[in-house]
Amino acid sequence: MLADLNKRLNLAARALLTGRVSSQLHPDIPMITSEDLLEVKEFFPMEKFFIFGHARSGTTLLVRLIRQHPQVHCNYQAHFFTRPPLLQSLVADADVRAWLSRRSNRWNRGRDLSPVVLRTVADFIMERDARKEGKYIVGDKSPNSLLNGDAVRLMQKIYPEARLIYIVRDGRDALISHRFQNFIDAPQHLSREDLEIREAFSRQSSAFLGGQRSLFSEKGFRRAVEGWIQNVQETDQLGKQYYGERYVALRYEDLLKGPWDAMSRLWVFLGADVTQKGLREALDKELQQNPDADWQRQKAGDLVESLNKGKQGSWRDLFTENDRKVFKAIGGQTLITWGYEQDLNW
Repeated sequence: MLADLNKRLNLAARALLTGRVSSQLHPDIPMITSEDLLEVKEFFPMEKFFIFGHARSGTTLLVRLIRQHPQVHCNYQAHFFTRPPLLQSLVADADVRAWLSRRSNRWNRGRDLSPVVLRTVADFIMERDARKEGKYIVGDKSPNSLLNGDAVRLMQKIYPEARLIYIVRDGRDALISHRFQNFIDAPQHLSREDLEIREAFSRQSSAFLGGQRSLFSEKGFRRAVEGWIQNVQETDQLGKQYYGERYVALRYEDLLKGPWDAMSRLWVFLGADVTQKGLREALDKELQQNPDADWQRQKAGDLVESLNKGKQGSWRDLFTENDRKVFKAIGGQTLITWGYEQDLNW
């Protein structure tokens, strides 16, 4: 019991300090076999998809839009593969694994039942929700900032035939948005230095809003940039490697610029009928809402009232010259790769 508690405390500390955790603390689950997959789908036949993205990259907006389709359901943050304890923790105990794989257990057909158990649990959770909504294509959105590419590897073992959608946002705006989310929703997890920055912003925001004072500590900003780069590079690389045509990446900015074009492509990608009546109207209506911004204003209005939530390019006002220099040195090439900049002259 004490060893398990220490493990969890160390995991939490690592997540707070680095923004990332390792999946190495969890057992190596075998990949589901094609035979077992066919049998599972007889009981749970709905098509499955998952939405990944760095924190504050538009995953929530994408969920709200994607489920406007009468055939598609998506819900929030089961974190099957993206945040400990993870789906596989259900079979992490050594005694449980032994029970599922022992030779005398004649129900397991001579192999580890773990992937079948995990797949069945996740399928039931998602399909139960979708049936209630009268839909038959179902997915989960869970930001994968903590595990990055490991989340794709874990997903592929249990859902090799599913579809993966990855949404990317300009890392400069994503980090700004994530910073304010931490200020509002998780001040109890901030370091002393971060709390001092938060307090200074609350008292006198003008220096921060004008780019004279940084919202970040030096070390914290470097870690945040490195985390965004790792998330983008690993998720995109492994998404293509493991899922091929069943993987698609889109930019948050393109979704805002052309929501109908972006969403119609995604619905086709999921196998949904885009000729359904009323889709455009439902999409336009949902785009008029911003429940996340409303919630944050209600929770910490004084802290965010001067911010235009979701605004593209807010980093231009909020980054200091040193913030720009650091991001350019670490993540400049990644911005170019994703079309956010043509060169390093920004």
